[in-house]
Amino acid sequence: MVTVRARITALATVVAALILVLAAVALVKTLDSQLTSQGDGGARARATELGDAAVAGRLESVLEPVTDNGLVQVIDANGRVLGASPNLISPTPIAPPATGPEPLHVVTMTAPDDRETEHYRIWRLARNTDNGVVTVLVGDSLESVSEATRTLRTALLVGVPLMLVLLAAGTWYVVGRALSRVDRVRSEVDGIGDRDLSRRLEPGPPDEVGRLVQTMNAMLDRLDRSQQRQRDFVADASHELQSPLTAFRTQLEVARAHPDRADWTSLTADLLEDADRMEDLVHDLLLLATGETPLTGQAEPTDLAAIVGDEVARLNGRVGVDVTTVVGASATVHGDRLQLGRVVGNLLDNAIRHAETRVDVRVGDDSGFAWVSVRDDGPGVPADQADKVFDRFYRGDAARARSRRGTGLGLAIARALARRHGGDVELEPTGSGAAFVLRVPHQVPTPER
Repeated sequence: MVTVRARITALATVVAALILVLAAVALVKTLDSQLTSQGDGGARARATELGDAAVAGRLESVLEPVTDNGLVQVIDANGRVLGASPNLISPTPIAPPATGPEPLHVVTMTAPDDRETEHYRIWRLARNTDNGVVTVLVGDSLESVSEATRTLRTALLVGVPLMLVLLAAGTWYVVGRALSRVDRVRSEVDGIGDRDLSRRLEPGPPDEVGRLVQTMNAMLDRLDRSQQRQRDFVADASHELQSPLTAFRTQLEVARAHPDRADWTSLTADLLEDADRMEDLVHDLLLLATGETPLTGQAEPTDLAAIVGDEVARLNGRVGVDVTTVVGASATVHGDRLQLGRVVGNLLDNAIRHAETRVDVRVGDDSGFAWVSVRDDGPGVPADQADKVFDRFYRGDAARARSRRGTGLGLAIARALARRHGGDVELEPTGSGAAFVLRVPHQVPTPER
């Protein structure tokens, strides 16, 4: 299996090799071009000067080259050498004579240099004179250019592979150091079991790996809190279900032990009441679990004012308190009508359960949120219990609860369903009684992926 370390090292080496090879080729080409054209200015001027001298009849037989490695030769139309540099000891022309005037141009050719033969870059010019056409040849040896480029190529052939080896080794080392932290983090995370979620990882330096560790620690925090909530939830649900089940068992055992003295009518009524309580509790538990999942595919335009009207109509004639509704503005949101109805219904049930004579319901719209306020004139919520009223299975002080019926999940369900819609249910401070406010945004936020 090819590791990430090997893949990164190979990729970095291949990319660097391509860049270095291209740069080396460009460098050799540039050096060759620069050295080749370095003496062009002097050679061109010298060729023009000798052409003018030939036309004027002032041409000497021994001519000085532009550089120590250069050559000069002037020949007539018959191929006779009229003048040459000292290194051209042979009277033989190095190039055929021109048959007519030629503009100044460059050619590459081989010519003798003392007792050797070298390659030259020659500037050639032909002029008409009184004695006919004269050809001027001025050039410089390419030997130094060849030697310089050869030396550079040799250095690059050694240096480029050496640089690639060093780069690969450095990349292998650096990536290995970085990935060793990742492997250490993996080992630590692998050692964290579902019963040891309180452990946290050491972030280390604040680099990419450090930020990854911080993210994983935050994830462990969420998992730890979620597991703790789940354990508390299961414990509370078990406790709440134990009471009606115990009552079931006790009544049935007594009836079986004394069937002739059992009041079967009263027994069945009690059992049905306990069954209703367990049914309500199971239904609320399922709804609460649903409320903790994101809302997807169920949102539609929903009027909170209409929901409030339906819920108030449901309660009229069934409670002994006065429910007053005030709709201040349109309160249309996108959401699940049944779930939002359950939120409003739970808030109304809670208010009626604790109200003395009156419950006020207001509906409005403010800053992108629609809201419903439900206020009762009961004993209110003690300050030390304000943060607990939304806990699961919390029923509060017996002085505030005029009825013990209920699962203790109403407000917890209301808050869970409201948050599922991107909103919330909050307890607002009041002078007397208790006021719970539902706020829902007009658009349900998109769940994070």
